[in-house]
Amino acid sequence: MTKTPNSLALLLCGAALALTVGCASQKTPATADVAVSKAAVDNAVGAGGAEFAPVEMNAAREKMALANKAMADKDYKKARDLATQAEADAKLAQGKANSAKAQATADALQDNVRVLREELDRASK
Repeated sequence: MTKTPNSLALLLCGAALALTVGCASQKTPATADVAVSKAAVDNAVGAGGAEFAPVEMNAAREKMALANKAMADKDYKKARDLATQAEADAKLAQGKANSAKAQATADALQDNVRVLREELDRASK
């Protein structure tokens, strides 16, 4: 099977397009990634992450600062990677905070049940 000049040109254009898209994705600002990560950090703070998961919150904040620096330096791949890591740390902090709050609520309910049982026992005697 012989290739016509048109199909060869089409093949070369396709390869060039694939290379361009692959390289361009590394040079495009990671603004959206950083914004999503910042929102995750803000949500974790609002959930009490700083109180219940300070190590994870500090890690998230440090990585966000490094991601912002990488954005300023136009190192978009590094900014994207750091933003993703910051988002993961923030979500972990938020999860730990939510878990700690749920545990505290469960403990308080258990105490209330215990007190009510004691009162019922006293009233029935």
